Amino acid sequence: MIPFYVAGRPATSSDVLTVRNPGSGAVVGSTSYATPAQIEEAVAAAAAFAGFPSGGSSSAGSSSAGFPSPPSLSAADRAAALDAISRQLAARADEIAALITAENGKPGKWARGEVNRAVSTFRWAAEEARRFSGDLQRLDTDPAAKGRIALVRRVPRGPVLGIAPFNFPLNLVAHKVAPALAVGTPIIVKPAPATPLTALLLGEIMAGLDLPPGMFSVLPVPNERMPDLVADPRLPVVSFTGSGPVGAAIQAAVPHKHVTLELGGNAAALVASDWDDLNFAAQRIATFGNYQAGQSCIAVQRVFVHARHMSAFTPSLVAAVQALDVTADVGPVIDSRAADRIEEWIAEAVTKGGRILTGGTRSGTTITPTVLTDVPPDARVCAEEVFGPVLVLTSVDSDEEGLSAINASAYGLQAGVFTRRLDLAFAAHRRLEVGGVIIGDVPSFRADQMPYGGVKGSGSGREGVASAMEDYTEPRVMVLTGVDL
Repeated sequence: MIPFYVAGRPATSSDVLTVRNPGSGAVVGSTSYATPAQIEEAVAAAAAFAGFPSGGSSSAGSSSAGFPSPPSLSAADRAAALDAISRQLAARADEIAALITAENGKPGKWARGEVNRAVSTFRWAAEEARRFSGDLQRLDTDPAAKGRIALVRRVPRGPVLGIAPFNFPLNLVAHKVAPALAVGTPIIVKPAPATPLTALLLGEIMAGLDLPPGMFSVLPVPNERMPDLVADPRLPVVSFTGSGPVGAAIQAAVPHKHVTLELGGNAAALVASDWDDLNFAAQRIATFGNYQAGQSCIAVQRVFVHARHMSAFTPSLVAAVQALDVTADVGPVIDSRAADRIEEWIAEAVTKGGRILTGGTRSGTTITPTVLTDVPPDARVCAEEVFGPVLVLTSVDSDEEGLSAINASAYGLQAGVFTRRLDLAFAAHRRLEVGGVIIGDVPSFRADQMPYGGVKGSGSGREGVASAMEDYTEPRVMVLTGVDL
């Protein structure tokens, strides 16, 4: 049985969690759920490391001089740990990619890409840890503040509870762990029950480092036990990636905490009037509407095409989708419930007048990549997040109509605009109600160092290493008086 990690130490319980491949149903491995006592041990250790072992006062742990004990990791310590994790992930890349494919079902090339991204995420975090210093501000800009200068540093808000989803079982865990290590704050990771093994392998790597007790825990926890953990006052920061209803419930349950939410969306791409390389746009949209079975928060879902291109673009997109290898490019969805839902949403779209241009069939947990058109905007394949290999193709009469159509959504994570016009690029950046606008490509592009997150129903806060470090910390000001500037 694969152990989980309580305050950096391996542990097991009798509550077995068996992990199966979502495509074949074959057993990948087994671990166990953490018991309430083990969860308490992990939280208490994180709180003690942060300096408030009693669970309330940050001054509970003090040094012999009577001052609160700061975290014991220097910038050099933190950067060295992050660099070590990055190197070990790179050295074990093939093994980790195979595990991701086994427990998640995503094709091997996407699993390898995920490992490479995690290597980069931890490397970026090491660099950010080295330059995480603060700012100086002159205050004598006002005569009343002559001789004063401010030092503004960011300090950890406290231990972090990181709740990760199944679709990127390594890199989205990395985006919670790496910023926490970079700022020197403890983190408790709760991986998705469907895909805990990759996170536990990361825990194994971290356990081999010289990190203080309490710095990290990786705990499989049944979803029904999570409300108590979310509510624990010793975990003042909650970072959640997952479904909108769960994220909204977390925010409502702990309004006094600092909660960051990455809740997905129904990402759109616009092929604008000036775009001339329709084959490139079709290939990119086909690939990134269906990669890892569309189970990405920024997978292309809604496709708006200027009317002058519609007759040429439609067969190009259909051909590009049909050319995808279901095994090598797409893969299964995570379980039969997800496949049932996607199948139901496709049928609803057809009932509402939509037409299937290709796909629309199912074998087990594999949905054939599907292109729909003539779908009304209130159908769930348009209005909600499909999280499956489904594209909805719609003609627009102008680029401005296309931008408005992208905004006609309850979500706002990222959007892609295929244009070479600088004025349209800036108009899209100004007008689109999303967290990121990708010009000349699909909305599915993400660099792991850039701010990443959304607006409206897509959540709040930002990932990306430096941005998450800001979310995990708060500014603290020290004013020096009587300084000759």
